[in-house]
Amino acid sequence: MTVAAFTFYLFAISTLAGGLMTVVSRNPVHSVLWLILAFLSSAGLFVLLGAEFVAMLLIIVYVGAVAVLFLFVVMMLDVDFAELKAEMTKYLPLALLIGVVIVMQLMLAFGVWDYSEGFEERVAAPAGDIENTAALGLLIYDTYFMLFQLAGLILLVAMIGAIVLTLRHRVDIKRQNVLAQMYRDPAKAMELKDVKPGQGL
Repeated sequence: MTVAAFTFYLFAISTLAGGLMTVVSRNPVHSVLWLILAFLSSAGLFVLLGAEFVAMLLIIVYVGAVAVLFLFVVMMLDVDFAELKAEMTKYLPLALLIGVVIVMQLMLAFGVWDYSEGFEERVAAPAGDIENTAALGLLIYDTYFMLFQLAGLILLVAMIGAIVLTLRHRVDIKRQNVLAQMYRDPAKAMELKDVKPGQGL
């Protein structure tokens, strides 16, 4: 067995084990840690495939942001997981039915799946001098530049819309008024008191 094959099997087994233990673990903190292991192992598989950019994105975005956020939320919030599991057991038969339907659809899709024409020639052709990350950058910022910018604009509008929809001005919460701070008159905002010696305020 070569080193590449051994590394592939190691990452594949750790990915499957991490995903399985994420679902099976009773402790939610342990579940998030197993999820981080699954993400790191998936990144290793992407490196073996030559997709280093996707592997680094997986580590930075999912491990560095999403999984750590999950870990902080689970550790800081006092969530009653026993009650959540009791609620989930009511919907277990429906979830199993949906899972069986999805597995059947995947089996039908993989049953008719085949390589496209000219697959052997594309695999045998040399990749050239350009690297994977450079090719991806040229594709995004040259060929699909307008679509990339439109996707960023749509995400920006969605983020602003989510902030506007969830923003609630409550009376019992003191909020910062920027205009009132900018237009404040220092002569009226501060008052000097002449305190005599031996006399309190």
